[in-house]
Amino acid sequence: MCNRLHQSDKVVEYMRAKGVHVEPDITIPPPKLFPSSKKTPRLGWTIRREPEGNRALIGEPMAWGVPCFVKGAKPGTMLEKLATNVRNYGYSIWKPLIADPAHRCLVPFTHFAEPHPEGGKGDDGLPKHAWFSLPREPVGMFAGVWKDCERGRVFAFLTTAPNDQMRPIHPKAMPVILRPEHQEIWLEGPHEAALALARPYEGPMLMQAETPPA
Repeated sequence: MCNRLHQSDKVVEYMRAKGVHVEPDITIPPPKLFPSSKKTPRLGWTIRREPEGNRALIGEPMAWGVPCFVKGAKPGTMLEKLATNVRNYGYSIWKPLIADPAHRCLVPFTHFAEPHPEGGKGDDGLPKHAWFSLPREPVGMFAGVWKDCERGRVFAFLTTAPNDQMRPIHPKAMPVILRPEHQEIWLEGPHEAALALARPYEGPMLMQAETPPA
């Protein structure tokens, strides 16, 4: 599933143009975003709404990957992993986050990648990927959730069935991409209305084999 994002300078420009508060002295994360490891948190931009006061939209870097526990190979053992994608919405770690608007967020992107079925190496020397962007939107938004944990604030984003453009590249799933008119519903709406947005993206997407510029 999607494990590489680009959040170029357009993301910060877009957030500020839309009235999202970004601290002026904040450290800007690098545009190329990979999932966090247990030793190395990798920060990416998120947008959440403050639950109190004037309830401003906040642009905030968080680590990509939510700690959770899965059954180990040996009976009775549990292993910690970092989940970057939300697949089972009813799973015990995800259900309360999705149900609570205070723990929903938007994850902005300029491009996102899926491993290319042809395999081999891309132009950056890493495993070849198919890169997707939205031609009608300079910055797209995934439906995400976030929480506090020992390493700070962390996030993941929802996935759903692939649309026709994604299916030849990744036949199992794609990220939940929110149309502009649905983003406020995701941040503010009741549980059922928010979950109704978890569906294949209906708009056009562009695909490229080359790594997008920083």
